[in-house]
Amino acid sequence: MMTGSGNPPRALIEAGSREMGIELDDAQIDRLARHCAEIELWNPRLKLVAAIGAELAVRHVLDSLTGVRFLCRSRTIADVGSGAGFPGIPIAVAKPDAIVHLVERSGRRCGFLRNAVAVVPVPNARVVEAQTERANLSVDAVVLRAYHPLTSELVATLARLLAPSGTIVAYKGRRTTAEAEIDGLRSGCAATVELIPVGVPFLDEERHLVVIRPA
Repeated sequence: MMTGSGNPPRALIEAGSREMGIELDDAQIDRLARHCAEIELWNPRLKLVAAIGAELAVRHVLDSLTGVRFLCRSRTIADVGSGAGFPGIPIAVAKPDAIVHLVERSGRRCGFLRNAVAVVPVPNARVVEAQTERANLSVDAVVLRAYHPLTSELVATLARLLAPSGTIVAYKGRRTTAEAEIDGLRSGCAATVELIPVGVPFLDEERHLVVIRPA
């Protein structure tokens, strides 16, 4: 269930980021609201996300920002399966000192991402048109949201994108679903796995982050 649906996206982003303890100035909040506007502009053609207005701001922008505090030491980040730019673009806006690679295999969605990076603007974001397993990157952290279920094979693929001591942060919903995936990971790969509950302002639904540190 979502609250605050009567408020404009910018106000929700401003209030929600403050509630999460993420310091954003007016220009950063404007960029995140502009990202929402660009998605709504392109959505009829590309079907980027099934949300508009307040729901887009809460379920996608604020949800994406829940991972920021777990990336405080990361200076290079890869968002795999970036799609509409979640969580990569909100992370890039919130962390202007980091380079965020938006990895997406769909040429049409990469077209949207390149436009968003230029128009929003997000100068520290880079669009990488490639399948995840073919992306030539070495980053401090890999993030993924609304992507494939976590398996030992997927973790091995993502680990190849990581610099030594890198971290994988996977966005998940219900605890039972996340725990089922984690159980399979612990028996199938050598990694430290942590399940962390997070709260998305104005959203009364379970959200979790799975933080993986491959051996």
